[in-house]
Formats: sequence, structure tokens, C-alpha cells
Amino acid sequence: MIPGGGQPNMQQLLQQAQKMQQDLAKAQEELARTEVDGQAGGGLVRATVTGSGELRALKIDPKAVDPEDTETLADLIIAAVHAANENAQTLQQEKLGPLAQGLGGGGIPGLPF
Repeated sequence: MIPGGGQPNMQQLLQQAQKMQQDLAKAQEELARTEVDGQAGGGLVRATVTGSGELRALKIDPKAVDPEDTETLADLIIAAVHAANENAQTLQQEKLGPLAQGLGGGGIPGLPF
């Protein structure tokens, strides 16, 4: 409801939209700098991704390397990267979710919520 039944102040709405856009850009920059980890095989394989999902590091414990069984190692790598990406998505929802709700709760196209 608008007090007095008048029209919304367009300048004020534009300022609010601009601030939300700036807050969103800031949160996206922060996500790109933040790193999260995922692991598999009890820590034998660890993947590090940014909050925006970019793979930054992959650490493989020598105990995980068996030349006769590269399939298991590949599965561990995939699982570690998947776990890291799930953690990145959780971080995205924590950082961007409140901003998306401020835009009407309909989400933002291209973002995973």
C-alpha cells in the first residue's frame, strides 16, 4: 500500500533497484573470491572451487593412486568436485538468496535459485 493512495515515487524505486543491483554485483564478486572445498574417499581427493563454481585446485593423496585402477581415482575426483560445487551452491544461496528475494522473490534468471 502506498500512503495516501498516490503513485510510487519512481525516483525512489529506481534508487532502490540500483542499490540492489550494486549489492548483487558486490556479492557476486565476493563469491568469485571465496573458495570452498569438497572431498571424497575420506579426504584422499580434495577439490577447491570458488563460490561461483570455478575449479581452483585438486589434491590427490598418493594412496589414492593405483595404476591398475584408474577408474576408482576418476570416480573420487568427480565426487570431490561435485561435493565442492554443492558447497559453492550453498554459499551462492546464502549470499544471493536474500538479494533475489528483494527483487520480488521470483529469482534471477541464470542463477540457481
